[in-house]
Amino acid sequence: MALSKIKEVRDLGDEELLSAIAETKRELFQLRFQKATRQLDKQNHQFKHARHRLSQLMTVQRERQLAALEEELVAQANATAATTAESVSV
Repeated sequence: MALSKIKEVRDLGDEELLSAIAETKRELFQLRFQKATRQLDKQNHQFKHARHRLSQLMTVQRERQLAALEEELVAQANATAATTAESVSV
């Protein structure tokens, strides 16, 4: 199984992204549990794939958070500039 591409993750919606993160975390927990109980036989690549997928999902989530924060700060700066311009012109 090949590693997933980041483009596939970026195409997900916000709700799908959150559910994929939860599912991947659950999968990692189950893999760790199977390894601890010796039910997992020589399939360490599953850990690599799950961790890789989780890091992609969380990276895209953080990118979206930062983009939203940046938009909010720009809107606040524009509002402040507008009120400052009004008070100067009066």
